[in-house]
Amino acid sequence: MMHGSGAPSLWLQRWAHLLPAGGTALDLACGSGRHLRWLAGLGLHPTGIDRDPAALAASSDLAQAGAATLVQADVEQGPWPLPGQQFAAVVVTHYLWRPLWPQILASLAPGGVLIYETFADGNQTVGKPSRPDFLLQPGELLSRCASLRIVAYEDGFLDAPPRFLQRVVAVRPAEAGAGPARHHLQPAGGG
Repeated sequence: MMHGSGAPSLWLQRWAHLLPAGGTALDLACGSGRHLRWLAGLGLHPTGIDRDPAALAASSDLAQAGAATLVQADVEQGPWPLPGQQFAAVVVTHYLWRPLWPQILASLAPGGVLIYETFADGNQTVGKPSRPDFLLQPGELLSRCASLRIVAYEDGFLDAPPRFLQRVVAVRPAEAGAGPARHHLQPAGGG
């Protein structure tokens, strides 16, 4: 499975109804932009970060049209390129660098939605990634998102292609006094 090519993640598509129309979105480790392109198509204003300039070049048409912002940065070796900036949505798929969790959480605006999906322990039995550094441990996403409101969480196996995944949808609490927010478990009219 090539990161950055093809259709957007089914997990992202499933929870897209929580994304605020016209809002900002961060796509961390965006690759060649499959999610950037999809988020822009939904009317969001996405910012994509990736260390690979060749991968980012595949989305240069979005940037030139003003439909997305591209940031070339090695977030594993250098400083966080967007200090203090917050987004209505943060999307991370097939990427794990544990030291970035404070920046990921700080990038989520009050009321913002985190959609995160990556490989989990067990994946080493079916393919790559197989190094423990790149595999979530059981329940790890839940503990990383403890300060957020968990809307959905899965930890299991998918057959096509074979892979072990953990994925979460979580919302940063809104400003104090805002009252309870309704995070619909399916799109409006879906039952």
